[in-house]
Amino acid sequence: MDLKSEPGAFYKYLLPVFLIIGLLILWQILCTLFEIPVWLLPSPGRIITSTVKWARFLPMHTGVTLYETVAGFFLSLVIGLPLAILVVYSAVLRNTIYPILLVFQSVPKVAIAPLFLIWIGYGEMSKVLIAAIVAFFPIVVNTATGLESVEPEILELSRSLHATKLQIFFKIRFPWALPHIFSGMKVAISLAVVGAVIGEFVGSDRGLGYLILAASGEMNTALIFGVMAILALVGIVTFTAIALLEKWICPWYIESGVRE
Repeated sequence: MDLKSEPGAFYKYLLPVFLIIGLLILWQILCTLFEIPVWLLPSPGRIITSTVKWARFLPMHTGVTLYETVAGFFLSLVIGLPLAILVVYSAVLRNTIYPILLVFQSVPKVAIAPLFLIWIGYGEMSKVLIAAIVAFFPIVVNTATGLESVEPEILELSRSLHATKLQIFFKIRFPWALPHIFSGMKVAISLAVVGAVIGEFVGSDRGLGYLILAASGEMNTALIFGVMAILALVGIVTFTAIALLEKWICPWYIESGVRE
């Protein structure tokens, strides 16, 4: 990163880092100065100490939540993409499925989670399905929106050149929809983390969600904050992975967005 050639780079990259460090220092000072109880609001130093004590258990719990998140995300992708294509190409399915999806999306996922535990059990599969359900909606909506966003003039021109429906889909509609699909994927992967933790809250014996519940039962607020930081890191890493994949597959879109 060349700060001289890019004047806004400081504000874009370094300023947020300095701001976070400053807030952590202020947090530490306030906790020490006012002697805030550890169970109420632990200082960053206490959070680090408590998290380090659990360091040997954290990789296993983090791996479980990461697996549930990624597996649920890919399941939502495998089901959501074909369904969105069917919705776009079939008015009957669109009028039938969309209202059902809207109703289903309005139901709190915390209320659905116990049903999956009853039907499937307390294993990882129930958490994967909960993560998939939470991530499913943005995949379908964004993909359908992208496929329908092609300008009518382009479609008419391709038909006048005797392009088949498959050619129109693979050479026009799908490339055109890719930015929308990746936008939905970035939202979905973030929601998949939430879905996995919801499943672990409802019933689990491992995972970061389970660790938060166990820590709350012992009033270990410092560990709760530490696990929350790890969850944030999981969300950032998975989101960044999707963003890098988008940059690799859609460089033309990223470059045009930067210029604008």
